[in-house]
Amino acid sequence: MPPPRTDYLLSQLDVLEAESIHVMREVAAEFERPVLLFSGGKDSIVMLALAERAFWPARIPFPVMHVDTGHNFAEVLSYRDRRVAEAGARLIVASVQESIDAGKVAEETGRWASRNRLQTTTLLDAIADNRFDAVFGGARRDEEKARAKERVFSFRDEFGQWDPKNQRPELWNVYNTRIRRGEHIRVFPLSNWTELDIWHYIAREQLEIPSIYFAHTRKVFERDGILLADCEFVTRSDDELLFDARVRYRTVGDMTCTGAVESAASTIAEVIAEIAATRITERGQTRADDRASEAAMEDRKREGYF
Repeated sequence: MPPPRTDYLLSQLDVLEAESIHVMREVAAEFERPVLLFSGGKDSIVMLALAERAFWPARIPFPVMHVDTGHNFAEVLSYRDRRVAEAGARLIVASVQESIDAGKVAEETGRWASRNRLQTTTLLDAIADNRFDAVFGGARRDEEKARAKERVFSFRDEFGQWDPKNQRPELWNVYNTRIRRGEHIRVFPLSNWTELDIWHYIAREQLEIPSIYFAHTRKVFERDGILLADCEFVTRSDDELLFDARVRYRTVGDMTCTGAVESAASTIAEVIAEIAATRITERGQTRADDRASEAAMEDRKREGYF
């Protein structure tokens, strides 16, 4: 008997890519006004690349939206504008600062004040104003335990809120897309990807990513075990001294609560090797807002967070 053929076998990345593309095409077919959330972070970078592949040679048939806290890394904003223009997509910027100016939310104060929680109001207002009925997010199940509860198609009620006990079964990858006016679906095409999968895909597809994902020298200070970048948005106490460190970022977010990790990884291959050796998720290691309580992320998600 001849040996079995192997030239048709799909790799793990091929399977994940096909699943994500199927999800995106399903949304485009079933919903009238989808939108893709794009922060310039690695997960949304992969999601945008998948959207391009899903609808090629046509343009992406929905806009791209960034919920902008106003406290962003300059390298990431520059990348965001360049990458969205390259994809030929329409960029919508939902501004937290505008929500503050309109009196819809109040600026936080205190040691760990940030605008992360304030993004919820800005996001929900943007969804309502643009009448979006499906919102692509880049969350993965391995990031945080609350996100592990998510379905691929995650139902949100008329208030934009999430109830983990009121989600729809997804047997055999069949998705229930029925919603009433005012409701919407959060869609997570990367649900079954891991952080390592994301990096392997970036390497395979040779995707450009912001420079802060690679080791670089930056002025930082330590606060409760997290290395925060020196910036105009954070007030340091007298004992929080600045020092130069060789760091990189595992996740992109508000500068006031997104920590760096000391690293010498300056290539994608080195980043992959570093991640493969760690047992701490990127949010658990570098996001101060997730340390507020055991249920910090779940509480925010119930309110309408990503």
